[in-house]
Amino acid sequence: MRIYEYGKGNPECILLIHPSLVTWDYFENVIPLLEKDYHLLIPALPGYDLENGSEFSTVERIASELADDLLEKGIREVKAIYGCSMGGSIVLRMAVDGKLKARHYVMDGGITPYQLPWLLTRFIALRDFGMMALGKLGGEKVIVKAFSSTQYSEEDLKYVANMFRHCTYKTLWNTFDSCNNYQMPKKTMRFPGEIHYWYAEKERKARDWDLKYMQKFVSDTVFKSFEGMDHGDMALFYPERMAQELRSLEP
Repeated sequence: MRIYEYGKGNPECILLIHPSLVTWDYFENVIPLLEKDYHLLIPALPGYDLENGSEFSTVERIASELADDLLEKGIREVKAIYGCSMGGSIVLRMAVDGKLKARHYVMDGGITPYQLPWLLTRFIALRDFGMMALGKLGGEKVIVKAFSSTQYSEEDLKYVANMFRHCTYKTLWNTFDSCNNYQMPKKTMRFPGEIHYWYAEKERKARDWDLKYMQKFVSDTVFKSFEGMDHGDMALFYPERMAQELRSLEP
């Protein structure tokens, strides 16, 4: 897995995991704000690496492989692991695995697994995949509108269109099927590090299931809402706020 690094001379590490339908440069506005003080680790996840033809497999496998890759680099503990949406799913799975230690696990609009009958999850997966397939066929404006009320520029839409062209149908299917159904313990979980669940004010209703999941299974989760934002907005449109929030996490 390709991992981009900034601020390598700094002792404190922060791992940033991007959401689906973008790649590692999703954090390009945040990097300059943090690289002077932190060693930033930013993977281009399989299926979303424009430099190769890899495909997304499962949340469980990618979480495990990412931890292994960092351990091979000699990195065993980080200040924070941050992930948005799909990236939040990987953060939670990494917390369960416990291979890479973190003092803070931050899920920003992170997707938690459905607690639904198997057959119903198939219908949901087909619905989501159908929407993504539409985007790949040229309906990226429809997709962006479906996931966020934020007004995106023409340049942003071209970026999304390019990502759709790169992603295979297998990557799109695996992404949404796995994020909605990855394996987790069916019991209350506690971790050595602190779990944070961030969500945007405008996505509150969409995140209702995820918030209830965290309340039920990770009861000591620290919740925080951000006014005026929608799903995935922080790194793109509010990088100063994101940098401030990551800095303010207790050492």
